[in-house]
Amino acid sequence: MAKGLGNMLKMAQKLQGQMAKIQEEMAEKTVEASSGGGMVTVVANGKQEILSLKIEPEVVNPDDIEMMQDLIIAAANEALRESRSMLSEEMNKLTGGFNLPGVPGLL
Repeated sequence: MAKGLGNMLKMAQKLQGQMAKIQEEMAEKTVEASSGGGMVTVVANGKQEILSLKIEPEVVNPDDIEMMQDLIIAAANEALRESRSMLSEEMNKLTGGFNLPGVPGLL
């Protein structure tokens, strides 16, 4: 019985190490999303951090700031959704599709 528990602990530690490695790798991977037909583009990494924001000059209209804000929010939210999806995909590869409670990236 103790040997079985020891093996489970080793497997859990290995899984934890692999998850940490994936999370580190996710910081290097990026996704890009845009809104308004490419007028606003956001790049995010796999850690759900916004890395860059590009706004085409023709969308800048001082009389319609709300539209620009909406475009920025839409692009940022899509980039973050794609980032979460990318992380979830990588974690699912590691866990074989099993949903493990408390494992980041498994939504």
